[in-house]
Amino acid sequence: MAELIKVAVDAHGGDNAPTEVVKGVVMALNELDNLKVYLVGMEDIINKELEGKTYDKDRLEIVNATEIIQMAEPPVAAIRRKKDSSIVKGMHLVRNGEADAFVSCGSTGAVLVGGQVIVGRLKGVERPPLAPLIPTAKGFTLLIDCGANVDAKPSNLVQFAKMGTVYMKKMMGIENPTVGIVNIGAEEEKGNMLVKDTFPMLKNCPDINFIGSVEARDIPSGYCDIVVCDAFVGNVILKLYEGLSSMLVSEIKGAMMSSTRSKIGGALVKPAIKNKMKSFSSSEYGGAPLLGLKGLVVKGHGSSDDVEIKNAIRQAVQYTESGMLNILSESFAITEAQEEE
Repeated sequence: MAELIKVAVDAHGGDNAPTEVVKGVVMALNELDNLKVYLVGMEDIINKELEGKTYDKDRLEIVNATEIIQMAEPPVAAIRRKKDSSIVKGMHLVRNGEADAFVSCGSTGAVLVGGQVIVGRLKGVERPPLAPLIPTAKGFTLLIDCGANVDAKPSNLVQFAKMGTVYMKKMMGIENPTVGIVNIGAEEEKGNMLVKDTFPMLKNCPDINFIGSVEARDIPSGYCDIVVCDAFVGNVILKLYEGLSSMLVSEIKGAMMSSTRSKIGGALVKPAIKNKMKSFSSSEYGGAPLLGLKGLVVKGHGSSDDVEIKNAIRQAVQYTESGMLNILSESFAITEAQEEE
């Protein structure tokens, strides 16, 4: 039997926890034979949620945690004070090598702080970015950073581009992924100081395939494989993406139900539309990995359902199988050594 990949999951993270989290874990266990899950949270509550569900009990272990970090809590204080919380205990499983990855849909701030303070950064990495895959007309694009570093420096953005390149090569099989920096125009001289200072650094970076600026309107078309920006800009892009997608789905449904003729036409095209909309759903990609840490941390949407939880766990398994951690570690160790010479 192949060696099991161990993923710790925050049972209390997200708006739909613990019910959807437990359902997602069971789905993942039933689909992935090489998976073991440490479900971290209040044991009594988790056991109640597991009642009546079919899964391999040898591959699920409950790690009792008596505290929950709430969304509104100050992240740094919460990580320091709530040592017995599901997030802190899950992070420690990764730090101690007991788990290969940690998945949480809980407080973004707490997950970011815990990732850096408990799991720790790889040597040479200045700031770990959150990097979700977002759907485009060509498939998907990596948005890096989408929420971890609001006040980034040019050197941070260069590292994001390098990490994104390694991720897309190894995880998504893109041989020479293209990199663009989010800007308000295509010209090199445009943008704020961060973009203007970063542009020439990316242009002269031999480790990436930089193609210049990318305007927000071009991202959905799949203009480039990796979109680099600071977390403020990235989070605005991500939230607009999500809001616009929901609005379009709602409007299409409304139009299809507006008359007898449209209902008939809608019934005919419904299978094709449903299939296409599935490819544009963020749930297909799981969560956003926090790249650049000594272990994998995946941050899922706060509103994640069981399918998104399952896919986030699947993403953690694929990341571990690919050897991404060692590749990133070696890559930045080489970079740091070159800078010291």
